[in-house]
Amino acid sequence: MEVAAALHAAMLALATLAMATFVYFLHAAWLSPTATRRRLRSVGFGGPAPTFPLGNLPEIAATLAAASCSSSTATAAVSSDIHAAVFPYFARWRAAFGKVFVYWLGAEPFLYVADPEFLKSATAGAMGRLWGKPDVFRRDRMPMFGRGLVMAEGDDWTRHRQIIAPAFSATNLNDMIGVMEETTAKMLGEWSEAVAAVGRIAGAVVDVEKGVVRNAAEIIARASFGIGDEGGARVFEKLQAMQSMLFRSNRLVGVPLARLLHLRKTYEAWKLGREIDALLLDIIDSRRARQQDAGGQEKKNRDLLSLLLAGNDEAGEGKKKRLMTSRELVDECKTFFFGGHETTALAVSWTLLMLAAHPEWQRALREELREVTAEDGPLDAAALAKLTKMGWVLSEVLRLYPPSPNVQRQALQDVTVDDAGTTIPRGTNMWVDVVAMHHDEALWGADANEFRPERFAAGAQGGCRHRMGYLPFGFGGRICVGRNLTGMEYRVVVAMVLRRFELAVAPEYWHQPRVMLSLRPSDGVQLLLTPLQQHTK
Repeated sequence: MEVAAALHAAMLALATLAMATFVYFLHAAWLSPTATRRRLRSVGFGGPAPTFPLGNLPEIAATLAAASCSSSTATAAVSSDIHAAVFPYFARWRAAFGKVFVYWLGAEPFLYVADPEFLKSATAGAMGRLWGKPDVFRRDRMPMFGRGLVMAEGDDWTRHRQIIAPAFSATNLNDMIGVMEETTAKMLGEWSEAVAAVGRIAGAVVDVEKGVVRNAAEIIARASFGIGDEGGARVFEKLQAMQSMLFRSNRLVGVPLARLLHLRKTYEAWKLGREIDALLLDIIDSRRARQQDAGGQEKKNRDLLSLLLAGNDEAGEGKKKRLMTSRELVDECKTFFFGGHETTALAVSWTLLMLAAHPEWQRALREELREVTAEDGPLDAAALAKLTKMGWVLSEVLRLYPPSPNVQRQALQDVTVDDAGTTIPRGTNMWVDVVAMHHDEALWGADANEFRPERFAAGAQGGCRHRMGYLPFGFGGRICVGRNLTGMEYRVVVAMVLRRFELAVAPEYWHQPRVMLSLRPSDGVQLLLTPLQQHTK
């Protein structure tokens, strides 16, 4: 009798759980999104028709599959007209619904925005406080970023940014130049060995992206975390594996309970995240131990990790400060180890490609280098600041190939965007298509898809017809905190490459940018490198 009663109770509990799960799924996957769609349509936001619970995911997958089968998406010619190639579904929907419309990732509504004036009306000034990071991406990317600065909200975001910002001060960045030169010299030495091994007057083909990415990871590991080649390489490799796992797989983002359909992938991502956490905890504990052994002398170090640890010190003057937990420290280390190398590495990689395709700009930058720096002499902050044309090239590369191809927000409450009362409902996500705006002829002119760095001679906006039309580092209060690091490291690496090699696009290179969280080459950047001493003889 007791066994039968226990079995009956268990079956009743399972039935109750199943019913509760069904009710939750019905509400989250159909009833709630249907009501939200009705409300969005009532205020004028149209878009492609979703099919719940998948939303527009099937159409996105089909469009991507069709694009990948088309030979036109990959080409030996280096054309910067890339929007339809990297976002074929958005290009099609834009043609049908305009620059503002609603699409659905599962049961999650996304307000697509490629209109800078609409973006301004929805987010400018005090309106910016009405937006946060989308919950759907915070959950999806938890193994990669945790609750670091990219995903933090409210008081946590403010506290973390105040701790982190001094790591990117002018003084700290100037102190990093030596490390940048040392690691880049090692990369260039490896490229020289590859050229010498071929033994041809015409030089050799090198996948420069591979070396540039590894170099940027080594710079951030040494300059911001004080760890050597081996420790940095282990973290870097695992973060790369995490990026590939999360963004190469076809996942049902936004579909309620979708993780239950991909338990193996969910477990693998969790396991890899734990391995990364363990490596970073070892680095943190090692630094703490050195600080204790040094009796406080280590506090003179102002790198990112030291500042994060200093954020745990007691506040003076009777003030109490909430300490950063070990979990928060690890999440910030993950965020900046990844973000600290990814943006710069991609900017440099795309720049080397553009310079190879436009040799007149190679010559212009070398001439500028000769004017402001000593021949093969060390670089310093004063000289780097005078590289005006190189700054134009960086701005143009970030326009044509923005490392962050989109910006996402989520309405924290109902947001009214105009005098007519058009309201974006609370919980609606916003997807800002940066690639589309950066290539929009209405904003940039008929040459929007052409590499023309001189457009930035007119100012930081490059002649864009709307101040919200150029967003290389995001917008509002959440603009990238490490953008000055990118600018400094970029100038050091590009300057050293141009001093050493003549660049040309190799026949092996096929131009097929793709989005894997960032906008990146599909299969490296193969360039023909010719040593300049040999080239000029």
